[in-house]
Amino acid sequence: MHVFDAAAVHAALDWPFLIEALRKAHRGAMPACEVVVQSDPAGGDAQFVTLPGWAPAGPIVVKMVGVFPQNARLQPPQPAVQGLVALFDGGTGGPLLVADGAAMTARKTAADSALGAAILARDDVEDLLIVGAGALAPHFAEAHIAARPSLRRVVIWNRTAARAEAVAAGLREKGIDAAASGDLDGAVARADVVSCVTMSDTALVKGALLRPGSHLDLAGAYLPTLREADDAALARGTIFVDSRNNIEGGGDLSQAVASGAITWDAVKADLFELVQGKAQGRRNAEEITVFKNNGGAHLDLFTASALGQTLG
Repeated sequence: MHVFDAAAVHAALDWPFLIEALRKAHRGAMPACEVVVQSDPAGGDAQFVTLPGWAPAGPIVVKMVGVFPQNARLQPPQPAVQGLVALFDGGTGGPLLVADGAAMTARKTAADSALGAAILARDDVEDLLIVGAGALAPHFAEAHIAARPSLRRVVIWNRTAARAEAVAAGLREKGIDAAASGDLDGAVARADVVSCVTMSDTALVKGALLRPGSHLDLAGAYLPTLREADDAALARGTIFVDSRNNIEGGGDLSQAVASGAITWDAVKADLFELVQGKAQGRRNAEEITVFKNNGGAHLDLFTASALGQTLG
């Protein structure tokens, strides 16, 4: 059995390889997946999540992660999501590999959104805005650039300006033209691609400010109480999701439906339908596309399978 620590995961799963692996995986059927969520018995905000997935005639994956939002406030900060991912042989049940859960989550989550951008964003986009400066922010910036190489500039916004500058500085060290901004509204109005990776409980992105032809990626609001974009953003945009599983679980869509701004029929397609050619993505250069990244055990399975392929 092979063991991948965080550094080994990031080294093995470079963005072009993983994005393409996810694209290929979506040409098949949705694997059998489950989600078991346990809340902190002490009444805190933390959760422990177990996500098993089993592909037809394929491998089995079990992801075991803690979701601890307060980790960002620790000194030094720790990832809010961390744990382990295990891959098993689908024919024998034998263990094949175990990998760092935080690294695997970062990799699969960013690649999921990047695949959405590869399909839905215009091919001439240049300006990328990352809303949020947590552990996922640099991964999302790099993944989007890999998916859309025309992206030339990256802006980072965060409520805490120092954290936005730290992420921007890290990207500059990798040769990426990146800067922090304290003006979220102005950054939204200039961006071709807006990618949100926050745990905000109030809408941050104002739909009225989105440029015609822009692409909005919503990845952070994974609970019904969380929100990253307002009703206008959902109403103006054509909405797509990574899968139709758990589309009611995130606040961006569920709150917009509850307010009457949209109906569930506004969700036009998921990645399976887009990759398989069963649904149309972007229709023209002026259309605003919205991609809701819901995650799911199937993506952990696809990512772990890709990692297994690197073993030769």
